[in-house]
Amino acid sequence: METNNILENSTSIEILNHIDTGKVCHAVLDFDGTISLIRDGWQNVMVPMMIDILMETPTDESHKQLESTVVKFVDKLTGKQTIYQMIQLCKEVQKRGGTAKEPLDYKDMYNNRLLPIVNDRIAKLENQEIKSEDLRVPMSLEFLQKLSTYNIKCYLASGTDIEFVKHEAKLLGVAEYFDGGIFGALRDFSKFSKEMVIKKILEDFNLHGNELLIVGDGYVEIQNAKSANAIAVGIVTKENNIYDMNANKRQRLIRAGADIICPDFREADQLLTYLLNL
Repeated sequence: METNNILENSTSIEILNHIDTGKVCHAVLDFDGTISLIRDGWQNVMVPMMIDILMETPTDESHKQLESTVVKFVDKLTGKQTIYQMIQLCKEVQKRGGTAKEPLDYKDMYNNRLLPIVNDRIAKLENQEIKSEDLRVPMSLEFLQKLSTYNIKCYLASGTDIEFVKHEAKLLGVAEYFDGGIFGALRDFSKFSKEMVIKKILEDFNLHGNELLIVGDGYVEIQNAKSANAIAVGIVTKENNIYDMNANKRQRLIRAGADIICPDFREADQLLTYLLNL
């Protein structure tokens, strides 16, 4: 796709679509991969677990074939609540003649494997062995501070379980900037989605689409943004996983409809100058 970068030539920010700027007053941000790196590498836990489960079915597929299948659907569903990846796992088990557990059982199994890694990072944060800035996407805190300075009401919406999101956002020093609220996955997954958060904000404040900014590194929140005619900023953060998942993240965010693409928030001043007509 041809891009029209109307910012300074030295910037890495890409403007993909013409948008009506200067009206943003609310912003919804994704968490993992957009602000937080605490769960970076989660795919290295989820994918092997799913392969092991599928290997127990009466399939004649090789480990490599199953890996290809799992990587594809895990990647596609990234950005939605984790439960949707587990629902797909159930379908894959049944498709191969196996007896699937409940999606929540698989989700608990995954969390039990991931949490020791996450908790180790959290412990190091709490003991100050790791600085919070080392587990934040570059300049994400400063971006939130700037949004606050311009009186833009911020909301955090994540596909990760709400109790984890709230705790991790506090540890990273960003929780206080989400004056609109922090939202995450619930046991009853039908009661939360990023789309629901976006719709409620639009309705509660009677907003037009260009008054709402959506920022995230997943295609889900970008699609949700465009469905609501909001301004969509895609963040192309690099992810540390052995499967090279989201290697084409930039193209995926463009296909999802992103209006703007940024590698991170190091050029937040230029981005906000453009978005807010400063």
